[in-house]
Parts: sequence; structure tokens; C-alpha cells
Amino acid sequence: MQTAEIEKSKTHIMIEIIEYVPNSVVTKTIIRKTTGNISVVAIDTGEMVAEKISPFDTFIQIIEGKADVIIDKKSNKLQTGEAIIIPAHTSNSVRADERFKMISTIIKSGYEEGLI
Repeated sequence: MQTAEIEKSKTHIMIEIIEYVPNSVVTKTIIRKTTGNISVVAIDTGEMVAEKISPFDTFIQIIEGKADVIIDKKSNKLQTGEAIIIPAHTSNSVRADERFKMISTIIKSGYEEGLI
């Protein structure tokens, strides 16, 4: 996984800053802060992001192709331009029935006691 952020104060075309790699999941960090992070991800056909549970909400937006976002064992078929929020503390995975690219945004602040 690449951890260097992309250049600031410069226009970027998100689908062009990351390339597909055969049989792989590729991630490029856009912004990484203690309060959260934004990444662009390219997932090749047949690959998936393993099931996990995050303590934070995760916003997923499909920027190219189609994805299967599985939340609590329920399949959500998304295509270019569509988005979904994966709730905190919920099992989830992302599967590529065909290759796709997405932006993943995790916000870590706001979960302090009394602010939820």
C-alpha cells in the first residue's frame, strides 16, 4: 500500500491517479490524518477487500465500474457515481465482480464520548 499523499493545490483526475494491477487490490492515499483518511482504490475482477469491522463510518464512492459492497452480509450493488456509507462497528467487505475504482473516506473525529 502506498502511503504518500498526492500533491496539494493541484487538480487531479481520480480515475487516472491509480491503475489496475492484475489479480490485485491497489490503494493510493489521498489524505492521511489522525482525524481520518481518504484513499482511492483499484480492485481487479475477482478480487475483494477482506471482511472487517471498523470502529468508524466509511463512505465509499464508485468512480469507475461496478462494485459489490457487502454490509452485515447484505449485498449492495453500486456502479459509477453511486455511494454508500458503511456504519461503524458493522462487518463489511468489498468485492469486484468486474474491476472498479472507488474513493474510500473514513472520518475518525466526532466519535468522542457524548458526540456520537
